[in-house]
Amino acid sequence: MNILFINGGEKGGNTARMGRELIGDRPFTQIDLADTKVYDYGQSFAGGADDQFDEVLAAVRAADVIVMGSPVYWHNLSGMLRNLLDRFYGPVPEGSLAGRRLFFVFQGAAPTPEMLNWGEYTLRRFAGLYGMDYVGMASTDAEARELGARL
Repeated sequence: MNILFINGGEKGGNTARMGRELIGDRPFTQIDLADTKVYDYGQSFAGGADDQFDEVLAAVRAADVIVMGSPVYWHNLSGMLRNLLDRFYGPVPEGSLAGRRLFFVFQGAAPTPEMLNWGEYTLRRFAGLYGMDYVGMASTDAEARELGARL
């Protein structure tokens, strides 16, 4: 099983820790969006030669399981993760990621139920659009361990 963890938070932050909690002792590849150049949808600097979206997309296509993580920033997903999701629109055909399973970790300091619901709604819709099986969301370490048992 090829597991990819896409971290939309700080490289060594709580989102990264929670993603590892979900994955457990299994081997995985981690992409930290904070260290990855993924330009905004429609944006290109110097021809976009240093944009790394294609590298991230290749890793997603190679994975069997994708764990996406985000801290709650301004009541929703981090800009880094939302930006990545935006970039899928166009170059990735609907349904083309079928057969993959998507897990989501979403944590923050006292998020409201509405914040968690909107984040989960976004990831569930993203998974559905591209044909992935959305397995679920964890917003605490205990939920991450519990969800990780479904890997």
